[in-house]
This record gives sequence, C-alpha cells and structure tokens, in this order.
Amino acid sequence: MALIPNISGFPLTDLIVGSQIYFPPLFKAVMLGFPLWLVIHRQLRDWMYAGDVWHPLLMDLSFFALSVCLSLVLLIALS
Repeated sequence: MALIPNISGFPLTDLIVGSQIYFPPLFKAVMLGFPLWLVIHRQLRDWMYAGDVWHPLLMDLSFFALSVCLSLVLLIALS
C-alpha cells in the first residue's frame, strides 16, 4: 500500500491518512526544508552572529524561506 500515490498529470499529490489527517504539499515542503535549514543555520551561525551581518535574524529567516522553496521544487521535480 503506497502512502503517496503517483498520479500522472498532477505535479504534487496530497497525502491523506485515514479520513482525518491531511498533509498538503506546503506542509511536506516545510518538513523537508526544516532539516536543510538546520544544516545551513549550523554552518553559518557563528559568521551571522559575529557582527558581519546587519540583521542576523532576518538572514536566518531568509535561509529558512529559501530552504522551503528548494524543498518544494524538489518535491515537484521528484513527483
């Protein structure tokens, strides 16, 4: 039994478990993008908070948005 059916013609398929839990494609992109953001954040944290970046929290949020966008592109490309 496949949890994510491969339906041709649709770029993203939604995952419905039972009749109560619904995982839209954006939720799956956030769940895939979060570990990617954790890796990027861990690698660049010392540089961002050392004073070289004017607003480190805004840059951190930008990296999170970029990682979610990248994971959404990967979801579309792989489905």
